[in-house]
Amino acid sequence: MATITRIEIQNFRYDLEGLAVDSASNTVYMPNSKVTRKGLVVLVQDSDGNRGEFINLDSDAAMTAQTVAIAPGLIGRDVDAREQIYDDVKRIHRKQGAFGHSNIDIALWDLAGKRANLPIHKLLGGYRTTLPSYVSTFHGDRNGGLSSKEAFADYALENLELGFKAFKIHGWSAGDRREEAQNVLHVADKVAGRMDLMLDPACELRTFGDALYVGRACDEANFFWYEDPFRDGGFSRHAHRKLRQMIRTPILMGEHIRGLEAKADTITAEATDYVRVNPTLDMGITGAIKIAHLAEAHGLDVEFHGCGPSQRQVMAAVRNANYYELTLCAPKIGNPKPPIYACGYSESPSDVDTDGNVPVPQLPGIGVTYDWQFIDANRLDSVVFQ
Repeated sequence: MATITRIEIQNFRYDLEGLAVDSASNTVYMPNSKVTRKGLVVLVQDSDGNRGEFINLDSDAAMTAQTVAIAPGLIGRDVDAREQIYDDVKRIHRKQGAFGHSNIDIALWDLAGKRANLPIHKLLGGYRTTLPSYVSTFHGDRNGGLSSKEAFADYALENLELGFKAFKIHGWSAGDRREEAQNVLHVADKVAGRMDLMLDPACELRTFGDALYVGRACDEANFFWYEDPFRDGGFSRHAHRKLRQMIRTPILMGEHIRGLEAKADTITAEATDYVRVNPTLDMGITGAIKIAHLAEAHGLDVEFHGCGPSQRQVMAAVRNANYYELTLCAPKIGNPKPPIYACGYSESPSDVDTDGNVPVPQLPGIGVTYDWQFIDANRLDSVVFQ
């Protein structure tokens, strides 16, 4: 039996050009500006000398702290006991939702794939090798990017020409229901049924009345889904059930609700139509595949939040998912990401195929190789447990 002998956790910094953070803490297009962020590296080594690797570009301070807190308790554990580790961590970190375990679980799955010489999606069963994708926009801005309904429509048309069959709008931080509804109707009119359209206000709408108003615009425009509309963060099953009763557009909920049981409650309370999941937030690949099968058992589709190799690997192993989210994108800057890959892996809208599909990485484990020269040059700190 191979055991976990060493876990190293690193932070590195990276800059993204053409972006700024607005007063509502949303990242938006801003020419001649940049944002500086941190990435998290998790390296897990086993007693046979194999190493699992995972880089999370979106691990915030709280998630990183929880990952560091979990790591020392895993030294000496069976490297293949991911289900047992998941169950133990969920109990130990029950007050924090255990979302920090996602980083370690994905590294353990990468290690398992390398030990088996298979990509993770084949370990999970394997269903497909390409994924239909949609462009998911940055929030609307006032800076000459996605600054009007006309700009959103032009950007949808630009991506339609690239081959995309779907497009998702993140509206403005102001959360003005009339502006949001006008945007919904204008974009729908311009793409004229050639794309599936989605709306994600990202909890910016302030009242149930606002959510209902915009939802009825989604009905008129025949939107594919309506996601996380108002300020409760998706926690009120009652409110979203009422919203579902009053509009026709399918609701997508669950991005901000952690855990298998909470997702199950959302389904059985009839508070969602599609089920949101993210391996980097929902206790890793172990947690994400449980949620995908939970949705399947209820006859529902599961929709993966965010982009990255872990999302591609899990989505490739399930039948009941419609689109891969290429996030976050805007005209003039595409989908800005740091150059952390050394294998040609890309999240750029211009790199999809002519049908708007992205490939599933086929290398063993998570399917990619990292550019350690870039990561090491930008490293901030590291901690080792062994």
